[in-house]
Amino acid sequence: MIITGLCFYMFSAVIIASAVMVILSRNPVHSVLFLILAFLNSAGLFVLLGAEFLAMILVIVYVGAVAVLFMFVVMMLNVNFSAMRAGILQYLPTGGMIGLVLLAELIFVISAWQATPAGLEVLASPTPINVTNTKALGDLLYTKYFYLFQAAGIILLIAMIGAMVLTLRKREGVRRQRVAQQVGRKRQESVEIKKVTPRSGL
Repeated sequence: MIITGLCFYMFSAVIIASAVMVILSRNPVHSVLFLILAFLNSAGLFVLLGAEFLAMILVIVYVGAVAVLFMFVVMMLNVNFSAMRAGILQYLPTGGMIGLVLLAELIFVISAWQATPAGLEVLASPTPINVTNTKALGDLLYTKYFYLFQAAGIILLIAMIGAMVLTLRKREGVRRQRVAQQVGRKRQESVEIKKVTPRSGL
């Protein structure tokens, strides 16, 4: 129990520190790296709670797909973030007001939330007897929530295609590969044969 408690506090401290650094980092690539660190430690917390399937999904989907996709988009788009930060003080009051409204809503929801007796019974025994956590989640995902699960996959696919489209935009000073032109090139267009007279050079 002592080791479990130490691991819990260690993972939680790293998650909080990584979340703060995601916001405070000036380099967007560093922000994405701190986000990946937060996801990995969140997966460790899920393992401690016995939700190994959620930990695996968090690592595969968020770290392996979404976070890496964010990093490639940030690195490939070459966005001028210094120009974007130029007007941050102008929008700071509006952003602060929106943040306060969201905080007030969260406090209201948490203070007004109450667990029903049926929910407490389910919480006490979340999975049936002799059924693993992964099997119970699989039964729910592929039976009751099948369409929602497929919709989430389609949304991720659309996001991936959108990121590819954004990176393929035309930019000055960047030469693109033209596969059809390279494949259809003839030998006469790329090779030139010259006769050289001995001892005369070219």
